Amino acid sequence: MFGRETRKIAMLLKLVILTLVTLAAAEDLNFTFNGFQSANLYLDGIAEVTPNGLLRLTNETKQNQGHGFYPNSITFKNSSNGTVFSFSTTFVFAIRSEYADLSGHGIAFVVAPTQGLPGALPSQYLGLFNESNTGNDANHVFAVELDTIQGKEFNDINDNHVGIDINGLHSKKAASAAYYDSNNGRFRNLTLISGQPMKVWVEYDGAKKQIDVTLAPINVDKPYTPLLSLNLDLSLILNETMHVGFSSSTGSVLTSHYVLGWSFKINGQAQELLVSKLPKLPRIRGKKRLKLLTIGVPILSVSLIFLSVYGLIYVIRRKGMFAELLEDWELEYGPQRFKYKELYIATKGFKEKELLGSGGFGKVYRGILPTTKTEIAVKRVSHESRQGMKEFVAEIVSIGRLRHRNLVPLLGYCRRKGELLLVYDYMPNGSLDKYLHDQPAVTLNWSQRFRVIRGVALGLFYLHEGWEQVVIHRDVKASNVLLDGELNARLGDFGLSRLYDHGTDPQTTHVVGTLGYLAPEHTRTGRATASTDVFAFGAFLLEVACGRRPIEAQGPEQDLILVDWVFSCWKRSNILEAKDKNIGTDFVTEEVELVLKLGLLCSHPEPSARPSMRRVVQYLEADIALPELSVLGLSSSGLTFAYPEGFDDFAMLYSSSVAKGLSSSSYAAESALLSGGR
Repeated sequence: MFGRETRKIAMLLKLVILTLVTLAAAEDLNFTFNGFQSANLYLDGIAEVTPNGLLRLTNETKQNQGHGFYPNSITFKNSSNGTVFSFSTTFVFAIRSEYADLSGHGIAFVVAPTQGLPGALPSQYLGLFNESNTGNDANHVFAVELDTIQGKEFNDINDNHVGIDINGLHSKKAASAAYYDSNNGRFRNLTLISGQPMKVWVEYDGAKKQIDVTLAPINVDKPYTPLLSLNLDLSLILNETMHVGFSSSTGSVLTSHYVLGWSFKINGQAQELLVSKLPKLPRIRGKKRLKLLTIGVPILSVSLIFLSVYGLIYVIRRKGMFAELLEDWELEYGPQRFKYKELYIATKGFKEKELLGSGGFGKVYRGILPTTKTEIAVKRVSHESRQGMKEFVAEIVSIGRLRHRNLVPLLGYCRRKGELLLVYDYMPNGSLDKYLHDQPAVTLNWSQRFRVIRGVALGLFYLHEGWEQVVIHRDVKASNVLLDGELNARLGDFGLSRLYDHGTDPQTTHVVGTLGYLAPEHTRTGRATASTDVFAFGAFLLEVACGRRPIEAQGPEQDLILVDWVFSCWKRSNILEAKDKNIGTDFVTEEVELVLKLGLLCSHPEPSARPSMRRVVQYLEADIALPELSVLGLSSSGLTFAYPEGFDDFAMLYSSSVAKGLSSSSYAAESALLSGGR
């Protein structure tokens, strides 16, 4: 009996000692890196440690990600059901972009179960999650994001904010990047993409269950008041052991995300970093200063005179070639104004072999900017504006501020001798049009097509409701939908129709659009609205699902109207007969039916009966069910839809429009492709 009691006491003592050792280990764990030259970090993706000790999470590549983690796991609580210890961390970061007002997607400090974050995507997902697992409670991830892109799908407050994330990218709490000045209490704004180093403090009080996040410039002491405070028990989020580190990602803009130093501690205050010992950031691009060699004054003088004369002759000869108009009021637009010489070199002198396409608004050339090696598309157009060039360019710059992952970014412009050059992001996979028609070499499966449809819907919804102004596209069609490197849809030429309506263009008419996508009321009044965009989107839906153009020649004086044909299939209770045979058998029947029926609904001849793009997105996301369609009959002139409000005969309206002699050439304002030809 005595021996049994002794063994119990010994086992109890061992358990107590083990617990004390675990607590001591947890309390003692801390590390400080004033630079990472000798740090044994876990790196993956494109992350690297530079020769001078900077942790560079991303380099100047697009659509990429990088992670840098402390190499060992860290004990955050005594047991799986225990309470998370207090912890704190501080780090210095900097974001350097090729543009002054655009960047990659930002940096996140991360506490995660694994170091590699498998399945994570770049761009808006910050290298942390993907579209299927963001928001999943099984992630067990705590993060503080320094986000430089406004993601509408995550309800981001702006494109320059700090957020506290739990298991996903819908921040539990967020605030614009700023700090409270300890001297006077003023709220001072900061710009995350300024390129200047900044310091972050993240602290968790295990007793109060409170998270504090503080941000400040590197030369400012820690402010008394945190930028963010959130009462939340992390015990249900974090596992017993976790990994800590950083994650970052880029999108379409070349951006380097740096961490200069990092300090972390369990159950205590992380040690402050020594600014004087932190590695230096690379110089911001600029002209390198030429060092003069130590030479005799007479030789130097003669050389300078010779160079001045030679330079003057060279400038005079080149002045006519690269002359461009630059007025004082344009100086405020800064990076949005490109130099003509830069675009001339980028496109190899606008040679024909660099031509991507042409249309009503002009020709488009592929180019590579000589300084940043960024691929661009340059549209050359001629335009005489009745409103005055100053207001016209101001509108271009305004549209250039539109930022959405499903829109082709308008990067800037250049003016020269009455010619306007618009600079866009280059889309390597060209237009959707070439994947649907004319016996394409490569076809898209249904999953890819449905993702394209959802992307265009989100882009159009952003133009109609997501920006500070309503932007009417006026020419939604497959040839204006471009595909990036991952076959994501980007709607192009948005706003161009609105811009050109201010003046006259000899290649277009007052009614801007393409026959087959034009709403009946648009052909009568010439007035474009959000509802006419929805009509064009309906034609686009049917085009993608059926693999056929809205109007196809079937023989002499005989055309197939796609909406009529789909309607007839639906009337025979066999709407799937209309689908493109090229998608094969691997498709979701409900999705194909939804797209075809939604295409008919959006093509309703009565504007008030068409859904808004907000409602269209809800249908496609399956947030609400599409209402059932019903057939009243087939008129002698074509199809007739029926709803409680009643429908007009769409085919009759179409026939009357064609009868008036409004040919496709008079309506078409064919937009040039930003990549790939027809």
